Amino acid sequence: MKIEVHPLTQDPTTAWQELAKQQKFIKINAKIPTTPASKDKLRIVCMSDTHSLTQYIKFNIPDGDVFIHAGDFTKRGRLQEFFADNLPHKHKIVIAGNHELSFDPIFTHAVNCQTSETISSSNVKDVLTNCTYLEDSEIVICGIKIYGSPWQPKFYNWAFNLLRGEELLSKWNKIPDDTDILVTHSPPVGHGDLCYRGVRAGCVELLTTVQNRVKPKYHIFGHIHEGYGISSDGEIIFINASTCDLNYQPSNLPIVFDITLPPGIEKD
Repeated sequence: MKIEVHPLTQDPTTAWQELAKQQKFIKINAKIPTTPASKDKLRIVCMSDTHSLTQYIKFNIPDGDVFIHAGDFTKRGRLQEFFADNLPHKHKIVIAGNHELSFDPIFTHAVNCQTSETISSSNVKDVLTNCTYLEDSEIVICGIKIYGSPWQPKFYNWAFNLLRGEELLSKWNKIPDDTDILVTHSPPVGHGDLCYRGVRAGCVELLTTVQNRVKPKYHIFGHIHEGYGISSDGEIIFINASTCDLNYQPSNLPIVFDITLPPGIEKD
């Protein structure tokens, strides 16, 4: 299905007011499971927007089969902000966010004296040796297809910024139709994207792509700290997994869910 640019794409707040008239919005309250996942399910542990504050987290990160971080794991993408974690999860998946300045080649080639320290390191992605980094790419784990993408609507002078409309849609068009779990840094409009000022920051074309073409079981994202939480349109589960709150305090708990494996497949 070909996704078109919405006529209100430049005004996501008004666009959602129109779109919301024709679809469900269900707020979901979920607790962290206390029993292990069965052999026919993968346990997914989600976090986002930790901003190099992991050492100050006052809660235990739950165990699971797959750990997913939806971007902004640093403050400015400096090498000294990276650390080797000891998380027990067999699979660890990471995407970049707008704060991973050194990951965006367009950004790093721009002349900006304020970020010279940030962009001075080469091959910065090579530091992520303890996880799988996804950038407009996918990984398949026990038959579950997970796709990651770092882009978001232009947001000041940060990384992975694209203009609303055709530019962002060109990235969303790369998402495979058979994706089970979609991980983006940007939220879609209407889900986990309401800012404290009362305006929407999500991408209209991301929502229409997710709902009308890709139809994943889960869509995980972050970026808008105050949008933390889970919602659904009755078919897709939307998860804003931002760990930091509006004041950049790492106070939001990880979000954990189990996804059923394809028939005949069990965990290793």
